[in-house]
Amino acid sequence: MDQIIIENLEIFGYHGVFEEEAFLGQKFIVDARLYLDTRPAGQTDDLTQSLDYGEVCQFIKKLVETERYMLIEKIAEEIASGLLLTYDLLQKVEITVKKPWAPVRVHLDTVAVRIERGWHTVYLSIGSNMGDKEGYLDFAIDRLNALPDTKVTEVSDYIETEPYGDVEQDNFLNGALKIQTLKSPEELLDTTMAIEQEAHRERIVHWGPRTLDLDLLFYDDQILGTKRLIVPHPEIEKRSFVLVPMAQIAPWLRHPVSKSTIKQLLEELNAEQ
Repeated sequence: MDQIIIENLEIFGYHGVFEEEAFLGQKFIVDARLYLDTRPAGQTDDLTQSLDYGEVCQFIKKLVETERYMLIEKIAEEIASGLLLTYDLLQKVEITVKKPWAPVRVHLDTVAVRIERGWHTVYLSIGSNMGDKEGYLDFAIDRLNALPDTKVTEVSDYIETEPYGDVEQDNFLNGALKIQTLKSPEELLDTTMAIEQEAHRERIVHWGPRTLDLDLLFYDDQILGTKRLIVPHPEIEKRSFVLVPMAQIAPWLRHPVSKSTIKQLLEELNAEQ
């Protein structure tokens, strides 16, 4: 991806854990590597098709000068999220915050923190089989869109499906979502669980009835396995209530493990059934 690079932006700020740092202030140096598609600007010579790096410098300068943080890690996070949320053309940023002559009682030139943050493409499965099913699904979409760092970009039709598993219960209403988010997989998991709780989800019976179910299906093309989260979701290829709505919004998305497209997975499942 193309980049706009800003190096050694000097800013005076009042950040640090010591009183004298907050009182006297000191110099900070910021580097920013901004990832976006510059081709439209290069073809048209139109600044509106790119980023005004002078404006970006002023944005960073104002943030560092007017806020007060204990840690340079926090400064870096605020710069990264601020830029990504302000400039729609940005896909990813690398931010380095340098603190020259940091007061650590040994001689050094600079201490620095470098982070990389960007938008992630995520697919979620949503379902409900209690109460106002459609209302609960709409509620989940509204709550995701209300987050400052997350936006729903595509929504499938809602389909009625029979319950999965051996628990006798009402039919489900299911769908699939495509979202863009700055959250990490674990952060997104915490968020979806909080939304489920807001919808009064109770985890009493495995595969039992629920007001709202939000499952993380794909997170970019990452393959993750932790105690809390497995991505891609381990049973995607077995579930028509996942594959049918996913085939509406992402038929050519490839499963990063099997390399099959969603359309192929659905065709294979239909053939088995």
